[in-house]
Amino acid sequence: MNNKQIILDMTIKEALEIKPQIAPILMAKGMHCLGCVIAHGETVGQAAEVHGLKANELIKELNEVK
Repeated sequence: MNNKQIILDMTIKEALEIKPQIAPILMAKGMHCLGCVIAHGETVGQAAEVHGLKANELIKELNEVK
């Protein structure tokens, strides 16, 4: 089992590599560019801000995914 935690300054790509099962959550929140070049450089924190989400709440939700 992977015990790595998703953090604010991790890129979307890195977060998906740790927990691919978070993709549906991100998609439901309007983050549809999970495989594009933006995902390689945009952090989870930046993506939350761009999409009007509370970053700490998003991180908590993503890390609760098993």
